[in-house]
Amino acid sequence: MTNKYMYFVANWKMFGDLRTLNSLDKVIKFSKTNKKNKFRIIYCPPSTLIRPLSKRLKKTKIEVGAQNCHHSYDFGANTGQVNSRMLKSVGAKYVIIGHSENRQLGEDDKLINSKIKSALKAGLKVIFCIGETLREKRNKKTNQVLAKQIKNGLSSINNKSKIFIAYEPVWSIGSGLIPKSEDLKKSIAFIKSKFGKKSSKILYGGSVNAYNLDKLKNITGIDGFLVGGASQNPKKFIDIIKKTIN
Repeated sequence: MTNKYMYFVANWKMFGDLRTLNSLDKVIKFSKTNKKNKFRIIYCPPSTLIRPLSKRLKKTKIEVGAQNCHHSYDFGANTGQVNSRMLKSVGAKYVIIGHSENRQLGEDDKLINSKIKSALKAGLKVIFCIGETLREKRNKKTNQVLAKQIKNGLSSINNKSKIFIAYEPVWSIGSGLIPKSEDLKKSIAFIKSKFGKKSSKILYGGSVNAYNLDKLKNITGIDGFLVGGASQNPKKFIDIIKKTIN
């Protein structure tokens, strides 16, 4: 690990209620051991928990994000939707955009681009997810897919300083599989090449757990991890952080 500090983003997905927040006491206690400033923790719960979680974490260094947002910055007749301004107002500082689970529901690069612009306008930092499917990987189209997603998703966005790139191979999410070390090194290097010297922070996501971190944490260019299911368990999440920074 060569970075100043590592980011650990907990994507809770559709999980949790008010009682679940009690389980975070262990993570809060652990975060106070971060005397040397080695890591940053960001929790992205469902929208229903952003406000109460923000209040609970107010006196800690743990930050809060959202899992998605509507593309419109303005209020409007979009029943059931939540936009970036609304997320910001209840305590979110980050938002995940472009996750494969939402791409599979119809989000395309154009819509994702609009969401990113809206989020940045609201003052949110963006965790922009990209990644190839298993078919695309087998057809050796990984770089082609990543290049297209980056180009179109970040179209007309000049200042990328508040954008994190989360590389999540679609075939790895929830499968227990991770890319081979050499393949991952090449993908991270390729992503970095698209940004030049002022590269965005790059996270890796996809079946991250304490058992495969020995392979993942030594990949040059990774600035942290986007953790899904394992982040729902405080002990597992803490183990991931410990094994990365030690």
